[in-house]
Amino acid sequence: MTLTLGHFLTLGAILFTLSVIGIFLNRKNLIVLLMAIELMLLAVNMNFVAFSHYLGDMHGQVFVFFILTVAAAESAIGLAILVLLFRNKSSINVDELNTLKG
Repeated sequence: MTLTLGHFLTLGAILFTLSVIGIFLNRKNLIVLLMAIELMLLAVNMNFVAFSHYLGDMHGQVFVFFILTVAAAESAIGLAILVLLFRNKSSINVDELNTLKG
């Protein structure tokens, strides 16, 4: 059995759906929300790589490197904000973190 484009797209859709469900079901814990967002980005990246391989074009794989760079920076900044909020509020519950409202 060979893996086709449909297999990779199905796996990407399953991962994307799990991340959306994770965001909607768990709105309390900020760490789980960040992990769900990262899973969503990785599902999209897998679709880019699958289409890039299927079409024989490297542009999709190069684009994935840029997305991974931005996602790593987003994770670092998000975790830094999370650590600062935890130090000030002693909680990572999203409902209690209303200090960032404008």
